[in-house]
This record gives sequence, structure tokens and C-alpha cells, in this order.
Amino acid sequence: MSASCEPLLEALKDCLMRSDCVLKQGRLPSECLKQHTDELPDSCKALRHAVFECKRGLVDMRKRFRGNQAAIMGKELQEKRKGGDDGGLTG
Repeated sequence: MSASCEPLLEALKDCLMRSDCVLKQGRLPSECLKQHTDELPDSCKALRHAVFECKRGLVDMRKRFRGNQAAIMGKELQEKRKGGDDGGLTG
């Protein structure tokens, strides 16, 4: 996989490892990701979607000239969560 998607993939792995699906129910992360997505926290679902978009951006020739925005947006989302900034989304 390209290095541009690697931070998103690592964040997804961390999120899956901390999810109830893995910790409490004893499932493999891959099993949770493929068969139990409805049980995952919203943050894991968002990261899963970001990884998908990043991978798609690497394949889509039209986006190669514009850059892979999914990777950039995923980093910004992750930084906002760490800093507690909601980006002005609430009231």
C-alpha cells in the first residue's frame, strides 16, 4: 500500500483493537471489519471509510493530478479528535 494511506490504516487498526468487538467479544479485527461493522464505534466506521476513499484515490487516475484528498482529510480528522476541536460543528 502507498505511504499516503498508511497513517489512516494504522489509525483504523488501533481503533479496531480498542473496540468492544475485539476486546469483549474476542473476535479477530478482520472479522469485526468484514462481518460486524454495525457493532463498531462511529470513529472506526469513519476511519474505515477514509481508508477506502484513500485506496480509491490511488487507483482513480483523475484524482492523481489533483492529489489524494482522502488522506489529507483523514489526518485532519484524526488531529481534531486528539486536540478535542470539533471544527465548529456544534452550535
